[in-house]
Amino acid sequence: MANSASGMAVHDDCKLKFLELKAKRNYRFIVFKIEAQQVVVDKLGGPEETYADFTSSLPTDECRYAVYDFDFTTDENCQKSKIFFIAWSPDTSKVRMKMVYASSKDRFKRELDGIQFELQATDPSEMSLDIVKGRAI
Repeated sequence: MANSASGMAVHDDCKLKFLELKAKRNYRFIVFKIEAQQVVVDKLGGPEETYADFTSSLPTDECRYAVYDFDFTTDENCQKSKIFFIAWSPDTSKVRMKMVYASSKDRFKRELDGIQFELQATDPSEMSLDIVKGRAI
Protein backbone atom coordinates (compact mmCIF):
# COMPACT_ATOMS: atom_id res chain seq x y z
CA MET A 1 0.00 0.00 0.00
CA ALA A 2 1.55 3.29 -1.05
CA ASN A 3 1.80 6.07 1.47
CA SER A 4 0.37 9.36 0.21
CA ALA A 5 3.11 11.34 1.92
CA SER A 6 6.01 9.58 0.21
CA GLY A 7 4.16 7.77 -2.58
CA MET A 8 6.29 4.73 -1.81
CA ALA A 9 5.06 1.14 -1.58
CA VAL A 10 6.93 -1.62 0.23
CA HIS A 11 7.17 -4.94 -1.59
CA ASP A 12 5.99 -7.90 0.56
CA ASP A 13 9.31 -9.62 -0.03
CA CYS A 14 11.02 -6.90 2.06
CA LYS A 15 8.96 -7.78 5.11
CA LEU A 16 9.25 -11.54 4.55
CA LYS A 17 13.05 -11.46 4.22
CA PHE A 18 13.31 -9.21 7.29
CA LEU A 19 11.23 -11.70 9.32
CA GLU A 20 13.54 -14.50 8.16
CA LEU A 21 16.57 -12.46 9.27
CA LYS A 22 14.98 -11.67 12.64
CA ALA A 23 13.38 -15.01 13.51
CA LYS A 24 15.29 -17.66 11.59
CA ARG A 25 18.61 -15.81 11.20
CA ASN A 26 18.78 -16.90 7.55
CA TYR A 27 20.64 -13.71 6.61
CA ARG A 28 23.36 -11.52 8.09
CA PHE A 29 22.15 -8.49 6.16
CA ILE A 30 19.59 -7.28 3.64
CA VAL A 31 20.08 -4.32 1.31
CA PHE A 32 16.96 -2.61 -0.04
CA LYS A 33 16.54 -0.15 -2.91
CA ILE A 34 13.75 1.99 -4.26
CA GLU A 35 12.72 0.94 -7.74
CA ALA A 36 9.60 1.95 -9.69
CA GLN A 37 8.03 3.72 -6.68
CA GLN A 38 8.47 0.81 -4.28
CA VAL A 39 11.07 -0.54 -1.88
CA VAL A 40 12.44 -3.90 -3.04
CA VAL A 41 15.17 -6.31 -1.88
CA ASP A 42 18.48 -5.52 -3.61
CA LYS A 43 20.91 -7.98 -1.97
CA LEU A 44 20.87 -10.69 0.69
CA GLY A 45 23.92 -11.59 2.75
CA GLY A 46 24.17 -15.13 4.09
CA PRO A 47 24.75 -15.81 7.80
CA GLU A 48 28.46 -16.48 7.19
CA GLU A 49 29.11 -13.05 5.66
CA THR A 50 31.04 -10.39 7.57
CA TYR A 51 30.50 -6.70 8.23
CA ALA A 52 33.13 -5.98 5.56
CA ASP A 53 31.07 -8.01 3.05
CA PHE A 54 28.06 -5.94 4.02
CA THR A 55 29.73 -2.53 3.63
CA SER A 56 31.29 -3.52 0.31
CA SER A 57 27.83 -4.50 -1.01
CA LEU A 58 26.60 -0.89 -0.73
CA PRO A 59 27.01 1.17 -3.93
CA THR A 60 29.36 4.17 -3.71
CA ASP A 61 27.08 6.52 -5.62
CA GLU A 62 23.50 5.41 -4.87
CA CYS A 63 21.33 5.47 -1.75
CA ARG A 64 20.13 2.29 -0.08
CA TYR A 65 18.39 1.10 3.06
CA ALA A 66 19.94 -1.83 4.85
CA VAL A 67 19.36 -4.07 7.84
CA TYR A 68 22.31 -5.72 9.57
CA ASP A 69 22.13 -8.40 12.26
CA PHE A 70 25.10 -7.65 14.52
CA ASP A 71 26.31 -10.45 16.81
CA PHE A 72 28.54 -9.62 19.74
CA THR A 73 29.65 -10.86 23.14
CA THR A 74 28.99 -8.72 26.22
CA ASP A 75 31.50 -8.09 29.03
CA GLU A 76 29.63 -10.82 30.96
CA ASN A 77 30.44 -13.23 28.10
CA CYS A 78 26.84 -13.43 26.84
CA GLN A 79 26.13 -13.86 23.12
CA LYS A 80 23.80 -11.11 21.93
CA SER A 81 22.41 -9.86 18.66
CA LYS A 82 21.10 -6.41 17.69
CA ILE A 83 19.37 -5.46 14.46
CA PHE A 84 20.57 -2.22 12.88
CA PHE A 85 18.72 -0.19 10.26
CA ILE A 86 21.16 1.78 8.12
CA ALA A 87 20.14 4.61 5.83
CA TRP A 88 22.98 4.82 3.29
CA SER A 89 23.05 8.13 1.45
CA PRO A 90 26.51 8.77 -0.01
CA ASP A 91 27.51 12.35 -0.79
CA THR A 92 28.10 11.33 -4.42
CA SER A 93 24.50 10.20 -5.00
CA LYS A 94 22.04 12.43 -6.86
CA VAL A 95 20.14 15.04 -4.84
CA ARG A 96 16.77 13.76 -6.03
CA MET A 97 17.65 10.21 -4.94
CA LYS A 98 18.72 11.47 -1.49
CA MET A 99 15.41 13.32 -1.13
CA VAL A 100 13.32 10.28 -2.11
CA TYR A 101 15.18 8.00 0.30
CA ALA A 102 15.02 10.55 3.13
CA SER A 103 11.28 11.14 2.71
CA SER A 104 10.47 7.40 2.58
CA LYS A 105 12.77 6.18 5.36
CA ASP A 106 10.46 6.43 8.39
CA ARG A 107 7.55 4.81 6.61
CA PHE A 108 9.73 1.92 5.44
CA LYS A 109 11.35 1.50 8.85
CA ARG A 110 7.91 1.19 10.47
CA GLU A 111 7.21 -1.82 8.24
CA LEU A 112 10.18 -3.65 9.77
CA ASP A 113 9.20 -4.48 13.32
CA GLY A 114 12.17 -5.31 15.53
CA ILE A 115 14.83 -2.80 14.56
CA GLN A 116 16.83 -1.80 17.63
CA PHE A 117 19.24 0.85 16.34
CA GLU A 118 19.42 3.22 13.40
CA LEU A 119 22.44 4.69 11.67
CA GLN A 120 22.51 7.38 9.00
CA ALA A 121 25.65 7.26 6.89
CA THR A 122 26.97 9.38 4.03
CA ASP A 123 30.37 7.67 3.86
CA PRO A 124 31.80 4.38 5.18
CA SER A 125 33.48 6.02 8.20
CA GLU A 126 30.04 6.92 9.62
CA MET A 127 29.08 3.27 9.84
CA SER A 128 32.37 1.64 10.80
CA LEU A 129 32.31 -1.57 12.81
CA ASP A 130 33.55 0.40 15.85
CA ILE A 131 30.50 2.70 15.66
CA VAL A 132 28.15 -0.28 15.37
CA LYS A 133 29.84 -2.01 18.33
CA GLY A 134 29.66 1.20 20.37
CA ARG A 135 25.93 1.54 19.78
CA ALA A 136 25.13 -2.12 20.48
CA ILE A 137 27.03 -2.61 23.72
